[in-house]
Amino acid sequence: MKNFKKALAALLLGASALSLAACGASDAEPTPDPHEGMIYVNTGAGEEWVDEAEGVPVSQLTADDFETGEDGIPVYTGDLYETRLGIDVSFYQGDIDWQAVADSGVKFAMIRCGYRGSSEGELFVDEKFEQNMQGAIDAGLDVGVYFFSQSTGAIEGAEEALFVLDLIKDYKITMPVAFDWEPLEESRAEDILDEELTASALVFCEMVKDAGYTPCVYFYRYIAYHNYDLSRLADYMFWIGAPGSTLDFYYETNIWQFSFTSRIDGIDADVDMNLQFYAPGTEPSFPEPEPSTSPEPTEPSFPEPDDAAEHEQRSGNHADPMLAADRGYDKGGINSKADQVAERIDLDSEFLCFRGTIGTARDFAVEHIAKT
Repeated sequence: MKNFKKALAALLLGASALSLAACGASDAEPTPDPHEGMIYVNTGAGEEWVDEAEGVPVSQLTADDFETGEDGIPVYTGDLYETRLGIDVSFYQGDIDWQAVADSGVKFAMIRCGYRGSSEGELFVDEKFEQNMQGAIDAGLDVGVYFFSQSTGAIEGAEEALFVLDLIKDYKITMPVAFDWEPLEESRAEDILDEELTASALVFCEMVKDAGYTPCVYFYRYIAYHNYDLSRLADYMFWIGAPGSTLDFYYETNIWQFSFTSRIDGIDADVDMNLQFYAPGTEPSFPEPEPSTSPEPTEPSFPEPDDAAEHEQRSGNHADPMLAADRGYDKGGINSKADQVAERIDLDSEFLCFRGTIGTARDFAVEHIAKT
């Protein structure tokens, strides 16, 4: 009996110790979640944890929402959206038979209107811009444009917007006007800060919206997750370049570029293909802008491209960001537009003092984007 009591006492003592240990564990500080506020995503370069953008709507699409058609084109089978097929083109696609494109089932086209060179930073018109615009419109397609940017900051984003708005003013634009910044090796913009890139897109989009068009930002997934502050861009349409048979992007997007190398009737070259998502029962196109009541700025002048201009953006020369004044702007003209932009994105009074004075785009963005 004595041995039994000893064993029972030992058992009770052990249970008490375990109970105390459990209580101590419950009182201990919980281990912090190292991924709090982060999301695990496919960036296009692999899967990783990234910060979640505050206030940006999350996509409701899943891989089960897509099937692959006989022609290899993804087909959306869900009920949240209706979709339609589109392409985006530049001079690289050569001469296009737009009626054949329309007859193939394409409903809209995003046409490159111009680009900024990557070495000297000059602005150029895509040599097929006018031909593509008129051909697509005559074939009955809805038409939007994109500008291939190599901006280094907000002032250059404003310059690009003015350039684009001047190019499209005589056309019926029924799709978005898109800012398309992409990284190029040995570019004058390859060391751009994330804040500078976001500032470029912000100012471009606000000026496009001010003119009555629908602004849009094009990006790859990696740029979206790592470089852009998407929370600052959430008011604009997103156009994501993510080739594949299903759309794998964490946030809601309006246009999905699902292929860089498609082939369709009417184009004797590879072409980018897109799906546009829009709410059932709504119109997929956008109204033409109302005539502006804002005072018109002095028209800037832009250089004409030379024979090598189309490939200039891929040259390896470095150049410092040029001054806005060096590109032919009148201070009063750019100031009147900057006033409108400042009001919309709530830039402080220091911005209003800075614009129109001597300074580079890099100085501008670093000085002001952190204040907004």
